Amino acid sequence: MSWAAHTAAASDVVAGVPARVALEPASLEEAADAMSALARDRLCVTFVGGGTELGLGAAPARLDAVLHTHRLAGVKDHAPADQIVHVGAGLTLAALQRHLAPHGQRLALDAPRPERATLGGLLAANGFGPRRTRYGTLRDLVIGITVVRADGTVARGGGKVVKNVAGFDLPRLFCGSLGTLGLVAEVILRLHPLPEASETVVVPGLSAVEARGVARAAAAAFLEPTAAIALPEEGGRFRLLLRFEGFGPGVKDQADRLAALAVAEGRRPERLAGADEAAAWARHDALRTAGDVWLKAAFVPAAIDAAAASLAEAGRALRGGALLLYPTLGLAWVTGTLEDGAAPAVAAAVEAARGALRAGHGSVVVAAAPTALRARLDAWGTAPGGLAVMQRLKHELDPDGRLAPGRLAGGI
Repeated sequence: MSWAAHTAAASDVVAGVPARVALEPASLEEAADAMSALARDRLCVTFVGGGTELGLGAAPARLDAVLHTHRLAGVKDHAPADQIVHVGAGLTLAALQRHLAPHGQRLALDAPRPERATLGGLLAANGFGPRRTRYGTLRDLVIGITVVRADGTVARGGGKVVKNVAGFDLPRLFCGSLGTLGLVAEVILRLHPLPEASETVVVPGLSAVEARGVARAAAAAFLEPTAAIALPEEGGRFRLLLRFEGFGPGVKDQADRLAALAVAEGRRPERLAGADEAAAWARHDALRTAGDVWLKAAFVPAAIDAAAASLAEAGRALRGGALLLYPTLGLAWVTGTLEDGAAPAVAAAVEAARGALRAGHGSVVVAAAPTALRARLDAWGTAPGGLAVMQRLKHELDPDGRLAPGRLAGGI
């Protein structure tokens, strides 16, 4: 059969652990058959889409097989009037956006590397980009999924209408599960209209606290940016980018008002549109995916100054280290390259940042790292308070512990 196992390629590696065999089902039925075969042979399996988030979390405790989803692609149903779309999990984000654009619609998700990132992989990692400011993560956009359980049983949750309530837990449960609960085979998503216009106001030369202050002033003025991100500048300062999207007059009005607020505070705002705006947000994507070390931090937004200071130390331990802040969300990324012999210093800096953020219930998660650094760090840090519930769910859906074992916090 077309899903039949074949020898894994050299690239079939998950967080530094190579697989022995690979499977490539081309339909839901083939995926179910493949999962049944893996269950009979008691093989441990991890699911791979575009591979953009494979470094997130811990290395698998055991990896016999990888199941690729790139052939589980295609748009199965699109109802423009209802603003929903039903797709195969192997469809890339970019391919979906190209399908939707002629209908004046989009998935309000701007995760980096859209040409590679698949919808199933983004759901498994609960992926997001700068538009999380307005629209949230994929967890907030999914309304239904079809999954294949560890024994090959096909299960469905959610529905095909935005207001569906019954059975909605399954889609949310699988968001961020990293393949530890089952294979996401199909996804039903909520859509939004393409904006008529877009403009970004940039406020340069800010400290972390000042960046949050400008963002809060915008909120107090009832401005509604779809994205807010602070990118690094020289001297430890930041450029705050606030993006407005929607109807032309409304976008202009909001950008005008924000620029006036910034000028009143003695700032020198810049306004970007078209190619210049696209280039500014492309820089975000480039920085967020730069190097071989990616750290994702979460913290109370009010603690942004202490968070930025502690995370900057981790960035300085990396070559080309960069710190990106989401000031309205209490999130940050640190990216860079691990130099030879630097693993002890980077690990110490990460643990120091974890200690600094822990008082405010913050965290630092390893989203990508070479083996030398992984050997010195727990990818998740302190186990979450709901670990016992997560363990029970894992046992219920994967009683043999064969699906991406050890990838989540607490060795789940």
